[in-house]
Amino acid sequence: MSPRRNPVLGIAAATLGVAAGVAAGIAADRAGRHRAAMAALETPELLDIVPDEEHVVLTADGVALHCEVDVPDAQAAAAAAEGATRRGRPEELPTVVLTHGYCLSLRCWVYQRRALKAAGYRVVSWDQRGHGQSGRGGRDTYTIDRLGEDLRTVIDQLVPTGDLVLVGHSMGGMTMLALGERHPDLVLERVAGAAFVATSAGGLSLANGGRVATLGRHALDRLGPPVLGPLSTRPELFGRLRRVGRDVEDFLVEQNSFASPVPRSVVRYTADILLGTPLDVINDYLHSFDGFDKRPALLEFRHALTLVFNGREDILTPPSHSELIVEGIPGAEHVVVNNAGHVIMLEHPDLLNAHLVQLIDQAARARAARIDLSRQPRVRRVVTDVAKGRRQRRLEREAEELLRKRRGDASRGA
Repeated sequence: MSPRRNPVLGIAAATLGVAAGVAAGIAADRAGRHRAAMAALETPELLDIVPDEEHVVLTADGVALHCEVDVPDAQAAAAAAEGATRRGRPEELPTVVLTHGYCLSLRCWVYQRRALKAAGYRVVSWDQRGHGQSGRGGRDTYTIDRLGEDLRTVIDQLVPTGDLVLVGHSMGGMTMLALGERHPDLVLERVAGAAFVATSAGGLSLANGGRVATLGRHALDRLGPPVLGPLSTRPELFGRLRRVGRDVEDFLVEQNSFASPVPRSVVRYTADILLGTPLDVINDYLHSFDGFDKRPALLEFRHALTLVFNGREDILTPPSHSELIVEGIPGAEHVVVNNAGHVIMLEHPDLLNAHLVQLIDQAARARAARIDLSRQPRVRRVVTDVAKGRRQRRLEREAEELLRKRRGDASRGA
């Protein structure tokens, strides 16, 4: 990926003032198009989750990685193990390891963590170096290969034995491929299932579409590292700029991350994660995407039950990237979601949760039955989040009816 073709960085650059001249228009556009839908979808559900365990895992080069573990209750684990493992024991179930993407953190998995724990599975999530609560490494350590080694360290420390299901979003999926390339025996022996969510194996450029992505590219061509570098030494200035440009920020995050209305609280939650990443870390990771190509490593996952899951309107890793992953993994299931963008786990959480639970259950059953998954046929499905659509339309109708009633009351009162 060209270092200046990332819409996440386009968000950051625009927040710094590139879009200041059109702030009013952007805010009006955002309010006009999505206000009713976003308000209708608002939920009191808490976005954060309290982990059952917190760990610090030290890498070989001394970086402290923040990790969290969610442990299911005994009844849920027993129900999940029944018929899915050889002896029906919960300890034989695979552990799920969630790896987030570029400029995100383990917080992005909040819905998945809650659902997988409720389904009876132990879940490990972690912040990649330089992200979230993890420590920073040297500038030359921000590479995909180094992240693959970090993932190996997390597994060694927190899941030293037993089967695994690896789930990676965007750069997290790239991290999984680096693990497979460098440690193929681990993948062969222990990875029962894998989910590549809105990610790329390389071979194609990223961020190749969208009006706001184009704005971000032009902004970074003019500003880029020369601006991000100095601003990284002035976090208090960047914080003030963010507060001033919050409406612009929300609009850009929404446009680059989602392709359907989501609650405004989810947009703000996503923006806080994305733009909470230190600017120098954002800058230092850029070179990792130049010439990235891990397609040969896809074959290392041929013995794992594999789900490839992406949004049709994803402007960073469009479906063409997922097609290459599917071509490289015999038997992979490819699910393309209509009206879905790049941060699909927060946009269509229930849909992804259902597919992940199914993947883990089937992976455990396949491992117990010793099924050769490399001989499974490929499956491709295009789906629509019908439940979300119905809920959105119902709530919009209710909101419109309430608005008409208020207008009628006001006119009679006049």
